[in-house]
Amino acid sequence: MARVTVEDCLRRGYSRYMLVHAAAKRVRQMREGAQYLVHSPKNEDIVVALREIAAGKVWIEYQEPVEKVET
Repeated sequence: MARVTVEDCLRRGYSRYMLVHAAAKRVRQMREGAQYLVHSPKNEDIVVALREIAAGKVWIEYQEPVEKVET
């Protein structure tokens, strides 16, 4: 993959909003010492994070919003 695009990442079924949060969280993990999941020499952390998402190595688990029940 020569270039990673947002469309490559969106094919995984995320919205752009979720993609931004997932990439930001993954960059924080890498800067705290987490191992890279894809080989991508000489790239910035954000590019590596997007490549990991596009490759399916990173995914997002999210919960449906819980409705507040008034008693």
